[in-house]
Amino acid sequence: MKRRQLIRYLQVGAIATTVTGLAGRGLAQSPSQGQLEIEYFGHTCFRFTGEGRRVLTNPFRPGGCTAGYPEPNVDDTDVVLVSSFLLDEGDVENVPENKLLFESGIFQLQGMRFEGIPIAHDRLNGRRFGTNMMWRWQQGGLNIVHLGGAAAPIDNEQRILLGRPDIALIPVGGGDKAYNPEEAKAAINRLNPRIVIPTHYRTTAADDEFCDIKPLDDFLNLMGDTPIRQQDENRIVLTPNDLPEGDRLIQVLTPPLS
Repeated sequence: MKRRQLIRYLQVGAIATTVTGLAGRGLAQSPSQGQLEIEYFGHTCFRFTGEGRRVLTNPFRPGGCTAGYPEPNVDDTDVVLVSSFLLDEGDVENVPENKLLFESGIFQLQGMRFEGIPIAHDRLNGRRFGTNMMWRWQQGGLNIVHLGGAAAPIDNEQRILLGRPDIALIPVGGGDKAYNPEEAKAAINRLNPRIVIPTHYRTTAADDEFCDIKPLDDFLNLMGDTPIRQQDENRIVLTPNDLPEGDRLIQVLTPPLS
């Protein structure tokens, strides 16, 4: 099925499927209750494994800023969340419709609760790139917020809906359709997450001719004395006991290259 046909099909059928919930196919081998494994595949694409479920966010088609990353495996997952249908964060060509969430609202899928909260995907109130979906859910005893490619300031209603995250995945590299470092810092101050995982920044995976986002250091330098924990691989396992007391922590994961 072609991508455009798939999207039209999903717009008719996905919500009717997801709001009622689906039976699991059997538990994946994963961190136990109270543990969450986070894997970073590049850009805004992550896989979260915990409570016997695997949640993938924003699978991409390699090209531009994602040219040098391996294509994410959408088969090895139970739920796929996308922020938009742009190909750098919503390549759903091979995603079964019963795994996919992409609209605003509250959904039950695979025994988990997800909330999609819309925000503009550009600084023109969505007139250029439309709407970006921010996602909120709980897994492994941790409250997770993934901002996708948010580009507009978070207003009061959105802040209330998002709550205070234990882990917030926030774009920091700028460009036309996501927060630049200054905007990312403002969003962090607004949400006050305990752990910040930066996303959507330039790495050596980028095709320089077709990538307009900034490197991670631009954001880290702006954050001043905020503690930074650098992981030299693309995965980490966290528990509620790993949350910092008091001040927040920036957790950096290293995405793989193809």
